[in-house]
Amino acid sequence: MPETDSPAKSELDRLTAEFFAAFDNRHGGPADVGRLRRLMLPDSVIVVTSPRYASYTLEEFIVPRELLLSDGRLTDFHEWETSERTETADGVACRIGTYRKSGLLDGEPYEGTGTKTFQFARTPDGWRITAFSWHDEP
Repeated sequence: MPETDSPAKSELDRLTAEFFAAFDNRHGGPADVGRLRRLMLPDSVIVVTSPRYASYTLEEFIVPRELLLSDGRLTDFHEWETSERTETADGVACRIGTYRKSGLLDGEPYEGTGTKTFQFARTPDGWRITAFSWHDEP
């Protein structure tokens, strides 16, 4: 039976917070999207459902975001989880939550909300993200 408050929950909270922090380039600091290579399995599945459906490999997801967050187009950006529900069972877990994002895109305010869902597995090296999907609200 799935658990919602397991000993793994604090580790999954930390992993999710580190995921969101990878996109943070506030105060002129560089975003570290490359850290996703450590947080996720190399063959992870990544899917966005809105505003346009797309499916990515880990590298297909990372490369354009590294550019966007470092070329001056998207600045003072960060995103954060606003609510979540996490269930664990043995060495697997899933999390669904809402998030917000904020920054400046091409010098104009850029904000949004949406839903993200994560799949996790406990590997010999600790918990890792095996997949995530998101839906941006219009």
